[in-house]
Amino acid sequence: MIKEIIINSSSNQTRVAITEDGNLVDFFVDYPENRRMVGDIYLGRIARVLPGIRAAFVNIGMKHDAFLHFSDIGQRTQQLQNMLDEDDREIDDEDDDESENHSNHSNGESNHQTFPPRLKKGQNILVQITKEPVEGKGVRVTSSISLPGRFCVLLPFDNKIGISKKITDFRERRRLKQIARSIIPKNCGLIIRTVAKDQPEELLRDDLNHLVRTWNRIQQAAKTEEPPALVYQDLSTTESVIRDLLTPDVSKVFIDSKKLYRQIKNFVQDFQPELAEKIELYKSQHPIFEAFKIEEQIKTLMGRKVPLPSGGYLIIEHTEAMVVIDVNSGKYAKNLEQELNSLKTDLEAAREIARQLRLRDIGGIIVVDFIDLEDERNKKKVYDELKKEFRKDRAKVSLLPMSDFGLIEITRQRIRQNIMQAMKDVCPVCGGSGFVTKGSHLVYDLEKWLKKFRLNSKEFSLIIKCHPADAERLKGGKLGLLTKLQLKYFVKLKLEEDTSVPVGSFRFYSKKTGNDLTDLFK
Repeated sequence: MIKEIIINSSSNQTRVAITEDGNLVDFFVDYPENRRMVGDIYLGRIARVLPGIRAAFVNIGMKHDAFLHFSDIGQRTQQLQNMLDEDDREIDDEDDDESENHSNHSNGESNHQTFPPRLKKGQNILVQITKEPVEGKGVRVTSSISLPGRFCVLLPFDNKIGISKKITDFRERRRLKQIARSIIPKNCGLIIRTVAKDQPEELLRDDLNHLVRTWNRIQQAAKTEEPPALVYQDLSTTESVIRDLLTPDVSKVFIDSKKLYRQIKNFVQDFQPELAEKIELYKSQHPIFEAFKIEEQIKTLMGRKVPLPSGGYLIIEHTEAMVVIDVNSGKYAKNLEQELNSLKTDLEAAREIARQLRLRDIGGIIVVDFIDLEDERNKKKVYDELKKEFRKDRAKVSLLPMSDFGLIEITRQRIRQNIMQAMKDVCPVCGGSGFVTKGSHLVYDLEKWLKKFRLNSKEFSLIIKCHPADAERLKGGKLGLLTKLQLKYFVKLKLEEDTSVPVGSFRFYSKKTGNDLTDLFK
């Protein structure tokens, strides 16, 4: 399998695609105005403590206060508070979720029943962003700080050592644990990441030393800054992808920007020089994403309809509460037996659904409506196929077996906005619904307003402002709808096109005074 990372940089965004044998398997977009925030560390001030929902809100200088759930307050919080409160005394004693211990930051989540948080309004607190804001909600934060490097993750004020579960060789796990014990700084915990496998001790030690220096700078900033203040900014999306996903199995990294090429080349030289030769500057005049056939795959990624190899297709619908995926067989009927046809389509759908959730970075609740299967063994095959495909996903995913209605419920870790939210704005015409008012109902709304106007007003001349698309519909017919309404309600109507008026709406003005009468006769 040929695995490649292709990076396209323009003046206003950087796009990173990861392909396997030419197929897009991961996609990231880095915007200057929408900077990646996961991993950033803030010195904040507690704005509210709400025991009823087991959470606190922390002012970190953003539009919305950060959300700190009690389960995200680890046992290290008190030591961090001591560090903030000390004057001249010396302390005496995501992005990576691969470790046995890192998923809940030294078991803060599992122990929150026996470790009641001591929080009060106005208290200063050091927090780290774990989830970016989504649709009007603030960021989610934790008080258990972790600093990810290339080969390890430093956990200040912890004493645990974790080895990535993806490293399965017993001898290698033992070797790495011995190295970790020999290099771990005092009063800190350490997680050894997957890419550390078979790496020499010197590289791990250098990586850890860099993290220790970073932590020292954070401590100094936290003691001197006045909250709210950003005390540590994690890498950009592009740099974090290189740090976390540039592994020995990647054949090449192609970059179409000289400036970014030099930055990434130097970045890789610092942490693993032997991989620097994989970084290559793309010099062709032909757009890089078109040359690698990524642009056409992105178009499919943005659509609500996704084709399957045998002629079936998926329909992906985003709602406020969840994402719903419908599996359709299309015209596929290779076998006379319906069960086999349905099973084949469902298995293809399972593979594509796991891929689409990764590509679109869809999180939260996902419900999939598969084609109905009668045989319980076939239902289990579809469920097992989904589980197998989700093992490739870096986000945490859990799913339930197929129900009697052919539904499978999935929850996927949400860290940031999904690709659709990041790249698209809500349609100003339909407001995100995907629908506009039918012509017949448009006329009904217009006529209902005119009835109330005629009953309650003595004016006989109006100006109607509407969107040009609606104006065209009102002008249709031999006699013209507007003429019919003028005769029926004995009122003179002048139609004016106005692009600022939403499709499906009208604004009514008095021709005599120019006053807006719309809300008076709704």
